[in-house]
Amino acid sequence: MEKEKINLLIVDDEEQFLASITKSLELRDFNVIAVNRGEKAIEAAKNNPIDIALVDLKMPGISGEETLKLLKQEHKWMEVVILTGHGAVDSAVECTKSGAYSYLQKPCELNSLLSALQDAYKMKVMNKKKIEEKKMNELLNISFSSSPREILRKLREMDQGD
Repeated sequence: MEKEKINLLIVDDEEQFLASITKSLELRDFNVIAVNRGEKAIEAAKNNPIDIALVDLKMPGISGEETLKLLKQEHKWMEVVILTGHGAVDSAVECTKSGAYSYLQKPCELNSLLSALQDAYKMKVMNKKKIEEKKMNELLNISFSSSPREILRKLREMDQGD
């Protein structure tokens, strides 16, 4: 049975790097969508199920940091890894505060990158699972409620909530 591939969005304005990293990661069973601008990344994430985004910081148009914030805002389960050639402690701290899972410097060894992507994916699954367990616990707790209307109200809240 063929295993599901991890959906990876790569955002980098360096075309040559984008092409080579895409090829390397596709060979390692990632389903890659590669774009060269933050605006295109936001669009791609709206139209495709993305598990992880690998985002460059310095790009024309909206910055990597802004792209990170918008992706995290719109897709709460998505984990974002920052990969940059212009790294600084300040930007690493800012990106982490904005929800980046990790922050890597270019050039980055492929094994280090693979390891970071794998860890980010594991975090995504764990976070999503925890929420599902929490919702299930809420469901089990309300099943003792006597009012069917109350049960429906809580189910609707859960459905519309996080």
